[in-house]
Amino acid sequence: MAKQHLNSLLDWSTDEIREVLALAHDVKKSPDSFRQTLSGQTLGMIFEKKSTRTRVSFETGIYQLGGVGLFLSSNDLQLGRGEPIADTARVLSRYLDMIMARTFKQETIDELTKWADVPVINGLSDVFHPCQALTDFMTMEEVFGDIQGLRFAYVGDGNNMAHSLMLCGARLGVDMAIASPTDYTVESGLVDAARSAGTGARIELTTDPAEAIRGAHVVYTDVWTSMGQEEETAQRLEAFAGYEIDDRLMGIADSRAVFMHCLPAHRGEEVSASVCDGEQSIIFDQAENRLHAQKGLMVALGNRWRT
Repeated sequence: MAKQHLNSLLDWSTDEIREVLALAHDVKKSPDSFRQTLSGQTLGMIFEKKSTRTRVSFETGIYQLGGVGLFLSSNDLQLGRGEPIADTARVLSRYLDMIMARTFKQETIDELTKWADVPVINGLSDVFHPCQALTDFMTMEEVFGDIQGLRFAYVGDGNNMAHSLMLCGARLGVDMAIASPTDYTVESGLVDAARSAGTGARIELTTDPAEAIRGAHVVYTDVWTSMGQEEETAQRLEAFAGYEIDDRLMGIADSRAVFMHCLPAHRGEEVSASVCDGEQSIIFDQAENRLHAQKGLMVALGNRWRT
């Protein structure tokens, strides 16, 4: 297979996504079988944004696969002094076996994938968060087994998380219902891309959280104000009034429904404490699975690159 990055999930097929999910399940079940899979390889991790789960899961994951992870703050790299991303990508490609970047602008990831000669992983940008989406559908498979035909309700900001969940879900045949205020909905071009996945998955957009959640097997939300949007906090709190996932809304989901959140969670804003910490919540299973999903992803990309 030709070389491949994880920029978004736009250019990933259903089979490629399933390959990573299968590997993620395998490395979780049999970690010792993968101890030397990436022996001698080095992952460079570029961070413009702060991180808990992304940094720890990738750094631990590459170590458990036999490799080494390097934390590269953008303030410490020459990127912070204006070196072109193209030059950085070409230089790092001569030192590293893989690059993961957690950035503000999607254009940074685009430039890295354009110029790097090694796999590039989008650890988060302002448009996409594919690593988290892969993790979340892995977690759903643990709960439900076959997830095709399930109903997934996302309530909140039509942000990078909503985009990646929608694209991944559509390719896996999961019906996606997204409820957002009018001015905060998902990008229309990405909706079109999800609807063209060819799996029969339905993509529904609404402004009514109850409409999205009714009968849902998964209820998902994210923070209303992401990093870099702090100046919009008051405006967003007003716009998202009525979008908090509480016991009333969970009560109209499917009887088997689980609650998911990519964390960090703001209890009392996008989700009530009773739901976030309740029996239906699987948020810490998700958090743990970041490690296993990242390992599966690195194994898949490493193998594809070598072939």
